[in-house]
Amino acid sequence: MELSVKQCLRQRIRSGNLWAWSLLIWGIPSQIICFPKAANSLPSPKQQETAVPIFSQENDLYEAIPENIKQSAGEATAAEFPEASVISLDTESQSVNKSGNLNKNAQMPDPPTPANESGNPDTNINTSPQQPSVSQLSDVQPSDWAYQALRSLMERYGVLSGYPDHTFGGNRPLSRYEFAAGLAATMDKLDSLIGSGFRDEFIQQDLITLRRLEREYRSALDDLAKRLNKMDDRVTRLEAHRFSATTKLQGQAIVAFTQGSGANSTIVSRERLNLLTSFNSNDLLLTQLEAGNNGDDAIGRAQKSKNLNLLGTSGLIASGGGLDYVDVDSAFKLRRLYYSFRPASDLSVSVGAKMSPRDFIDRNRYANNEAVDFSSSFFINNPLIVQNQIDRYGGAGVAISWNPGGSALTIRSLYIAADANVVSSNGSGGLFKDRYQASAEVEYSLSNQLALRLQYTRAEINNTDINAFGVNAEYALNRNLGIFTRLGFGNYQGFNTAINQNLDINPFSWAVGFGIRNLGIPGTVGGIAVGQPFVTDGLGNTTQTNIEAFYNLELSDNVSITPIFSVVTNANNDSSNNTIWQGALRTVISF
Repeated sequence: MELSVKQCLRQRIRSGNLWAWSLLIWGIPSQIICFPKAANSLPSPKQQETAVPIFSQENDLYEAIPENIKQSAGEATAAEFPEASVISLDTESQSVNKSGNLNKNAQMPDPPTPANESGNPDTNINTSPQQPSVSQLSDVQPSDWAYQALRSLMERYGVLSGYPDHTFGGNRPLSRYEFAAGLAATMDKLDSLIGSGFRDEFIQQDLITLRRLEREYRSALDDLAKRLNKMDDRVTRLEAHRFSATTKLQGQAIVAFTQGSGANSTIVSRERLNLLTSFNSNDLLLTQLEAGNNGDDAIGRAQKSKNLNLLGTSGLIASGGGLDYVDVDSAFKLRRLYYSFRPASDLSVSVGAKMSPRDFIDRNRYANNEAVDFSSSFFINNPLIVQNQIDRYGGAGVAISWNPGGSALTIRSLYIAADANVVSSNGSGGLFKDRYQASAEVEYSLSNQLALRLQYTRAEINNTDINAFGVNAEYALNRNLGIFTRLGFGNYQGFNTAINQNLDINPFSWAVGFGIRNLGIPGTVGGIAVGQPFVTDGLGNTTQTNIEAFYNLELSDNVSITPIFSVVTNANNDSSNNTIWQGALRTVISF
């Protein structure tokens, strides 16, 4: 039975949602097949705990954030969505700009294609020469499963076409703007068909089929509409209560119970808040606030026993102490502040007012993060390469990492001045005066199992000139067991104003250890290491030796506990200090 124009209009009035539901039925598969979406142009970056030095290999723009900070702070990267060309729409639809919005200022297109006597669009009249037919699309073949659907939509209804370069882009994702533009064009086309008293029997059959499908799937469509409305409400609430469109707030709290020989039991804590800000997918601004409880441990107590802390966690000469998170002031302070970006795909640059060398050099997959693996400051970094008075308090400077062509070679360098904010007339302070550290590191990953890093540090600290060379190597014996080592050779010259002692020494530092994963319980991390932080005849009367073992167990994504056992002999290179045995239970809470 043929329907008149008035009957069609009355039918449309009685069922206001008819066309919307009908379009939804065939529009969803057609939009999956036909309307492409702007894709994320960059792969998910891998990043580390603070912000972007941007290194190479598995830690590349993950090396954008140093690993020790990724564990406590997480990642923050804003996905970049490039402007996408929108599909060519029917000539009756409004033009669409590159972002997918309707361009209200655009010149209205030509009138609809005239119909021939049978009611089908007359394809012989060329009113849209830039819209290729389905047979002209280079990436659509008659053997494709969606070929007939595309041909029907493009040639029968004229509501969608390919790109001017004669491609369709059927595998490209679809944006909401593009789908909305295509849907608007389809509705306009159906309106025109109803208004013109459509006579094509195939179009009538399609409409009859759509009405039948609408009746049969009414309950499912109603349920889908309710779900979509609830989802929109949830998205609106989340957007209204989110912290920031560009900044992610993350935090970490470390609480450790300690018991050691010759000292009282203590509770040591350290809290950090990280603001990770990204303005595009190639940059990251890190702002970190830190506070603690001024807690100490048995090892630190021994290294301060004679009021001369040489090799403690906060030692004046080197960091060879116990828990890395002791002696943290109770007042919140700015701990890190720097901005990292990529001027080129294989080059990363970080500049800031508060930077720590450990975020950029001397990293190791088995011993690099006091919240996950070893807690001793000595096993986390080579004390000759990462100078304690620069690293522990931070300073202003710049760090650069270059991974030419994404190869196995990575070159890193940094310059950090601890007292860059100090104006002094006695030759110290400022950006290029005492205290500063300049370092370079060349890393070569021979394979996924073996990595070798050669290092050099030039520093001036408390009137002492320091030159040091280092080696940092790691080798994975298998997927669960690996070995690492750090070696350092240095030269210290000058009268050190912090300890009031003239130094003319050539210290040596070494550490070796094993990292173990999935030991007993899947997901666990363990390790054991031994080393000597400062071997020399010119500082103290013997050599301090450190031993540490740990076993990290994750209770959830946000909570982990780690029993730690440490032994230090001849603390502070002083033979009068007895052997110190210390146990600690570290609890890390991250959010």
